[in-house]
Amino acid sequence: MENKSYDPNTNPVKKPLSLQLDPSMFEPATPEEKKQQDVMSESTTFLKDGLRRLRKNKLSMFGIIVLLLILLTITIAPSIVPYGYEEILSVEGKRDKGAKNLKPFEFSKNEQRFIQKGGERFPHIFGTDEQCRDYFIRVIYGTRVSLLVGFFASIIVLIIGLIYGSISGYAGGRTDMIMMRIVDIIYSLPDMLMVILLSVVLPELIQVPKKSFLGRMGPNMISLFIVFGLLYWVGMARLIRGQILSIKENDYILAAKATGASPGRIIRRHIIPNCLSVIIVSTALQIPSAIFTESYLSFIGLGVQAPMPSLGSLANAARGGLQTYPFKLVFPAVMICLIVLSLNLLGDGLRDAFDPKLRR
Repeated sequence: MENKSYDPNTNPVKKPLSLQLDPSMFEPATPEEKKQQDVMSESTTFLKDGLRRLRKNKLSMFGIIVLLLILLTITIAPSIVPYGYEEILSVEGKRDKGAKNLKPFEFSKNEQRFIQKGGERFPHIFGTDEQCRDYFIRVIYGTRVSLLVGFFASIIVLIIGLIYGSISGYAGGRTDMIMMRIVDIIYSLPDMLMVILLSVVLPELIQVPKKSFLGRMGPNMISLFIVFGLLYWVGMARLIRGQILSIKENDYILAAKATGASPGRIIRRHIIPNCLSVIIVSTALQIPSAIFTESYLSFIGLGVQAPMPSLGSLANAARGGLQTYPFKLVFPAVMICLIVLSLNLLGDGLRDAFDPKLRR
C-alpha cells in the first residue's frame, strides 16, 4: 500500500536489489484490507461442488442413511438367518405343520419342545407365512428383487434414452422430426397391456434356465424388463433432446465443429458432460418409479414367479389374512414406503445440488 507521506518531488534513494523502488513508498496492508482481497474461493469440480451441496441437505442425507441401512440388511441378513426364502420349516428333519402364520418372535409347539430339550432355534423375526416359511427372510429377498429390478430398469432407461435423445437432438431437422414422431407413437402404447401380452407370449418363445436368476423370477419379469426397454425410455429421451437442443448452439460446439471433431466425439466430450446434472437427477428419480411399477405388477400377479418373493407379491399374499394377521401386510408395505421415500428424497437432493437453476 502506498505511503501518503511520500513526496513525489524528491528523488528516491536507489538501493541495490530493490528494482529502483523506495521501500518507504509502501506500508503493510491492514487485516481489513487483506480480507477485502480474499475473494478467491477454493478450487473445486462440478462433482465435488454437487456433493458438498448434497451433504448440506438433511432430508437427502436421511434418505441416503435409510438406503444404506436397507442395503446393509439385505446383504448381511441371508448369511445370519439360517432359513431359506422357499424353505418350509422343519424340526429334527420333520416338517413342522404347526409353524403356520406365527407372530413375530413366536415359536411353534414343536420348536418350543425342541428348545426345552436343549436345542437352539433362530427366532422368526417377522413370524411365518401360511406355508410355514420364515417371513423375515422372504421380506429380505423380496427387497433384493425390488431393488435389483429398480436399478436395472433405470439403467436400461438411461442407456436407451441417452443414445436416442442425443442422436435426435444433435441431428435436428427431418431426423429429429421422424424420431420424435416415433416417440409419440410409443407414448400411446398401454404399458399394462404390453406386460400382459408379453407374459403370455414369452414363455413359448424364450427358454430361460430355471436355475438362473431370471429363470427363478419367471417370464413375467423378463417381459417387465422388455417393457421398460420398449416404453419407459421415452421420457428420458425427450429430456436429453431438449438439453442438447439448447447446448449445441453454444460457441464451444461451433469451435469443436471447426476443428473437425466428429459428431460422436462432440456428443461424448462436450454435450453429455454439460447434461450430467439432468441425467443424474432423472436416473435417480426413475429408480423408485421402476420399483413401484414392479411392486404393483407383482401385487396383481404379473410380477415375480413363486416361490421367489417380491414386496408386491408378499403384500398380495397378505390380503387374505388381513384381519387375522395384519403384520404380514405391514412389513412389505413399510419396506416399499421406506425405499421409495428415501430414493425420492435422494433424487430431490440431487436435483437441488446438481441443477444450476435450483442452486440457492
